[in-house]
Amino acid sequence: MGVEPVHGRPAATATADGERLLVIADYHAGIEAVLQSDGVELESRGGERRDRLLDLLAETDAERLVVLGDLSHAIGEPWDAERTELAALFGALDVPVTLVKGNHDGVVEELLSDLDHDVTVTDSGGIRLGDIGFAHGHTWPSEGVLAADTLCVGHEHPTVRLEDEVGGRRFERVWLRGGLDPAPFKAHHGDPVGATGMVVVPAFNDLSGGTWVNAPDTDFLSPFLPDALPDGEAYLLDGTRLGPYRTLHS
Repeated sequence: MGVEPVHGRPAATATADGERLLVIADYHAGIEAVLQSDGVELESRGGERRDRLLDLLAETDAERLVVLGDLSHAIGEPWDAERTELAALFGALDVPVTLVKGNHDGVVEELLSDLDHDVTVTDSGGIRLGDIGFAHGHTWPSEGVLAADTLCVGHEHPTVRLEDEVGGRRFERVWLRGGLDPAPFKAHHGDPVGATGMVVVPAFNDLSGGTWVNAPDTDFLSPFLPDALPDGEAYLLDGTRLGPYRTLHS
C-alpha cells in the first residue's frame, strides 16, 4: 500500500513525490495535564515522547514528518503544558512537518505560530502526497484525498483485547489494513473513489486510550468505519498478523 509500519513502533514510513516520510497519528501533547485535572496522577512524559519521535526520524532517515491529526490534546484554549511540550519538540526537529488537523487541533495554529519551524497545516479534509491520501479520520476525507491509491488515517486509536489461556487480559495497539470499500465515501460525496486500500494508524501516545475493535457492537469514532474497511486485518506493532479485526475473539 506504500505505507510500511516501523517494526515495534506506532509509526510508518512512506515515499511521496521523492520524499521519505515518517507518518504518525495522535501525538496528544500535554495529555498528562488534562488527565491530572480529572484526578489522575501522572508526571509528564513529553520528554519521552519527543525522544521516541526523534529516534524514529533518525532511524528511518525521514525527510518529512507527517502527523495525522491530534498533535495537541486539549480541545479549545491551549494549555501551558501543550505550549511547553510542543515548543521543546519543534525546537528539536530538523525536518519539515505536515500536520493534518484533527478534532483536538482546533487552535493548533495558535500553538505553532510562535515556533520557528517549517510547518504545513491542512484542513480536516486532509492532503494527498503522491499516491497516498492522508486524513485524521474524524470527518470525511476530501475528494482529492480519496483520489489517491491508499487512504491513511488516524483518530480511531485501534486496539484489541487479547485473552490468554488462564484468563489474563491485555489491550494492545494495532494497525488496521485492507481493501477500501468505496460505498460510504461515494454515498457521502456522490463521486467515484479512486482509493482501493486503507491503513488505520495506531495512536503514537500510549495514554490516549482507543477503540476496542474486536469487541461486539463497538461504536467506532470515524464516520466511515467500520463500513469502509469491512475485511481489514489487525496487526500488532511487532507485525504479528491477528487476522480480520471484525471476527477476532476478545
